[in-house]
Amino acid sequence: MADGIFDTRQPDQRGMDWPAALRRIVPWLLVILLVGSLGALLYTARTASRDHALALAEQQRSFEVIALARGFEARIARAEVTLARYVISLEPDTGRLFQEQWRSANSQLRALFYATRGADWQRGNVEALRRAFADRGKRLSEIGLRTTYDQKMTALAKFHEAGKSEDLQRITSLLDRVIAAENARLRERSLAVSLAGDRTEWIGKTWRLFGLVLLVCVLFAAWFAHIAITDRRKARRQAELESDRADALDAAVRARTAELSAAYEQLKREATERAAAEDSLRQMQKMDAIGQLTGGIAHDFNNMLAVVVGGLELARRKMQAQPEEALRHLDNATEGANRAAALTRRLLAFARSEPLLPSAVDPDALIAGMADLIDRTIGDQITVTFQHEAQGWQIFVDQHQMENAILNLCVNARDAMEGRGRLTLATRRVSLAQGDIGECAAGDYVCLSVTDDGCGMTPEIMARVFEPFFTTKPVGKGTGLGLSQIFGLVRQSEGDIRIQSEPGRGSTVTLYLPRCITQAEPLADDSLALARAPVEHPPTRILVVEDDPRVLRHTMAALSELGHLPIACDHPTKAARLLGNNSDIGLILSDVLMPDMTGPEMVRALPAAFHHLPVLFVTGFTGDGNDQADFGGHAVLRKPYTLAALAQAVGTALNGSHRPATAAAAE
Repeated sequence: MADGIFDTRQPDQRGMDWPAALRRIVPWLLVILLVGSLGALLYTARTASRDHALALAEQQRSFEVIALARGFEARIARAEVTLARYVISLEPDTGRLFQEQWRSANSQLRALFYATRGADWQRGNVEALRRAFADRGKRLSEIGLRTTYDQKMTALAKFHEAGKSEDLQRITSLLDRVIAAENARLRERSLAVSLAGDRTEWIGKTWRLFGLVLLVCVLFAAWFAHIAITDRRKARRQAELESDRADALDAAVRARTAELSAAYEQLKREATERAAAEDSLRQMQKMDAIGQLTGGIAHDFNNMLAVVVGGLELARRKMQAQPEEALRHLDNATEGANRAAALTRRLLAFARSEPLLPSAVDPDALIAGMADLIDRTIGDQITVTFQHEAQGWQIFVDQHQMENAILNLCVNARDAMEGRGRLTLATRRVSLAQGDIGECAAGDYVCLSVTDDGCGMTPEIMARVFEPFFTTKPVGKGTGLGLSQIFGLVRQSEGDIRIQSEPGRGSTVTLYLPRCITQAEPLADDSLALARAPVEHPPTRILVVEDDPRVLRHTMAALSELGHLPIACDHPTKAARLLGNNSDIGLILSDVLMPDMTGPEMVRALPAAFHHLPVLFVTGFTGDGNDQADFGGHAVLRKPYTLAALAQAVGTALNGSHRPATAAAAE
């Protein structure tokens, strides 16, 4: 039925479409045309009136400039005549009259300059006229002075010379040029006045013609209004027909909407089932990854704890007999503890995707500083060779992340050689073109390579070595995160990594890192970084808020060693009372994670009288230092920390700096 309706209506629509459209459009076109014409006429009339007034004003200005130039010339002439009388008569009144007339001529010249300030064609002439007038004034002033001091004959001679001087002729010539230029401009302006008058007369005739056209348009508008009323009646009938057709379309739309709703519900059910299956799969993968990760972490921590425990035992044995040897073992134990802390940060950074903290690093010094650590890690049965060929070229990387990457590569090489073989760590310079190595941009690079003579890898294994959690080691011997993290580190440092390996012929892992050019040499290792001078500050009473008694005792001892006066607080709820009982407390040093409330919550809950005290937060969880807004801008020191790092953080907090001291953890 709907199709029949469409077919019967289409011929009528085609028959009345174009005439109706024309009858609706033509009146609006006439209105637009009339309004546009009226606007154009008004704009033209206003422009013509403005141009006529402007031309008259310019003409008047030219007359004024000519009059000023003539007046200036006349006043100069009168002043020179008066000077001649003064030279002859020696009467003081005549001399004063000359001065007044000359000043009057100067005023006339200033008026001329003001009148021509906007005329570019006169600016040069008037400037030259001012200089010539000044020169003439100096000459005539000299004559007047000689006359005043009774040097009549000399004054007469000077006056005679002045009458023939070039400055007078130049003034006359410049005045003629000014007047001639204004006369030429005056002729142009007179022509402009004439043209503006003709234009105004033409506009008047146009207005009369426009009135006639407007009358005709009104008649046409009345005719079109009659047609519009007729069209409106026809449109009403057409609307009724369209309403019937819309009802038919609405029924069809409702039916289609019902079908789409059913399909949408089916898609929602399928999406819910798929999401549940994906969550289950992700949970299984997560549990598998945790199982692999646990064994690898235990292995790495045991290695580092072996270095710490062994170094402390050797230091205890050598303390009396060989103090220097004991000190070396203590340094090794401290370095092992720092490596363990760095491993913790690396794992947390892997979980939280923390940003790198890059700096300029000398790769030769970096590898040389790791020699002892590498020897202790891979064992005595492996011969380690170093080739330092970077020769001063530096790289811009996170030093601790790079040390962990090198150590990880050495451990992988040790496992590939089964604890016996030859390991080579080399650095060298290389210049790459665009596209030579992966996505590396053209420029200078430092190549850092680790080569072993172990079992090597097959192409199938090499294709997957950068996949997270992929490992060929037995359960508990590796996490599968090492090479994937090294890959991420190198890419974040805008470099690339390449592996060359064949089964039975060993492997070479090469890191391509962009060269960093700096003005000053960077710190080569942690020992130099720790040697920086702490921020000095007088002994201060410090409130130490820490729930762990062992950490509290250690912190109290460390602060006392630094010369400060610590007060122990083993629970955050006791802080306000201790602050009230000790009015001389100058710093609050607080742990972050504690029972009942956190350190930042405790600080915010303190009475307003203590809000001015500086605060230093201490935390052993890397994630705590990520959002400085939670700490109110106060400094954050990470555990474990050295005595120098504690001194630096305390001094910074006491000196009023709110710069976070999170870098201490890296030391």
